[in-house]
Amino acid sequence: MSTPNVEAVKLDELNCWRIRHGQAELLVAQQGAHILSYQLAGQPPLIWLNDEAVFKTGKSIRAGVPICWPWFGNFDRNPPNVKAMRVSNEPAGAHGFVRATDWELGGIETEGESLNVEFLLPYPEGGFPGWPHQVDLTLSIRLDEQLHISLTSHNRGAEAVSISQALHSYFAVSDVRNVQVEGLDGLSYIDTTKDWSTATQAGDLAFTGETDRIYLNTPSKLSLVDAAWERRIELTSSGSRTAVIWNPWIDRAAAFSDMADDGWQRMLCIETANVMDDVVNLAAGASHTLGVSIGSKPL
Repeated sequence: MSTPNVEAVKLDELNCWRIRHGQAELLVAQQGAHILSYQLAGQPPLIWLNDEAVFKTGKSIRAGVPICWPWFGNFDRNPPNVKAMRVSNEPAGAHGFVRATDWELGGIETEGESLNVEFLLPYPEGGFPGWPHQVDLTLSIRLDEQLHISLTSHNRGAEAVSISQALHSYFAVSDVRNVQVEGLDGLSYIDTTKDWSTATQAGDLAFTGETDRIYLNTPSKLSLVDAAWERRIELTSSGSRTAVIWNPWIDRAAAFSDMADDGWQRMLCIETANVMDDVVNLAAGASHTLGVSIGSKPL
């Protein structure tokens, strides 16, 4: 295994690091501890770096692996115990606030054949604005033959805290119309494009239109099969019982200023999540780790 190569780079306004280790290349931004891309030598990217993404201070990035915390999606759609954590009359933005916040780089170091990268987000004095709780975050990234991502929330306060969250992973695909997700057969899901109705998955999931589904009681392993790129992306999750699968399709993508009109064809989000009745309730002093390992195998 070669010695890791770490290069500080700037994408418009954002400080980033390009990290090469073995066959892997990782690009990660300090803002949001945001993994922007992940690629193995000689292969197409696994994590999608949107070529229209905007890299501005304080603006969330539509690419890579955004961290959604301490609520997921539309704030008002969250369970009452998650909403009760927020004390503000200001509008609540989608997906919380940590993806647009600068994190501290805790370190980049090798351990045997692995490379470990750690980012820290300590709670500020009095808590985060509108969210006055003493919870600090650690994002740990490990590179070996796979990409391992884990987000740990540690409640340092004296009161219990409830959160919803996700590792909002954008996967690169040859064409979303020609890929399938395996491992969902028989699962119940909530279809947010159909008035949040509940349905049951039959067989593998293929894509023929806008998709925004919350799969419940998901197994730890899911696969994204891409025949044109002759590969299977395998996802192994931990600390999660829900997965959100999203593609904006034609009309939604056209409305995004930070995505090409045909960008939807090249990405699929499979999000490792704690949402709906799978939210995290942290007792005083307790911690929880949400994780996903991402690997690629030839078909």
